[in-house]
Amino acid sequence: MPPNLTGYYRFVSQENMDNYLRALDINVVLRKLVCLLKPDKEIIHTGDHMVIRTITSLRDYVMDFDLGVQFEEDLGPVDGRKCQTTVSWEGDQLVCEQLGEKRNRGWRHWLEGDKLHLRMTAEDEICIQVFQKVK
Repeated sequence: MPPNLTGYYRFVSQENMDNYLRALDINVVLRKLVCLLKPDKEIIHTGDHMVIRTITSLRDYVMDFDLGVQFEEDLGPVDGRKCQTTVSWEGDQLVCEQLGEKRNRGWRHWLEGDKLHLRMTAEDEICIQVFQKVK
């Protein structure tokens, strides 16, 4: 049975964000700004429905979806694109596939103890973020 990811998580660290954003064709000014942000995550996980809020001092991004059901995701706040997104479980990892203009785009979340890990991919770039559960 997959873990329940419900909780509030504070940003701890990230690796390779600039190259990941470059792969998404984000301009240099916005890349530098995003690399300075320390986002928090709030996850509400109820059965096959999830809401994932990424919270920053500039703007929040909310994903509200049913597991295993493809939906159109508007990534306008991120990079101006739309994609067809499906989120499902692969073992203990929550995996998101985002089909659109960019090859190999998506992410996966998993828990190690009280730390939430996020691995984001676009093209050949990988960005890793780690968050500490606080409640």
